[in-house]
Amino acid sequence: MSEETHRITRLEEMLAHQAKTIEELSDQLAEQWKIVEQMRTKLDRLTERFLSLEEQSLEAPAITRPPHY
Repeated sequence: MSEETHRITRLEEMLAHQAKTIEELSDQLAEQWKIVEQMRTKLDRLTERFLSLEEQSLEAPAITRPPHY
């Protein structure tokens, strides 16, 4: 095999390896993005719930002395 053919073969192998790596990284990124979106949704729900509970606690009547004191 000539030096040029060998060099082209090595470049093609390297390109194939890099293409596979890029595809794997893209898949991982897509999976992580789904997880981030799920966590963002949960955080939004928890924030709404917390704010709702906080509003309810602010509306509670003040603690007063019972009439028998």
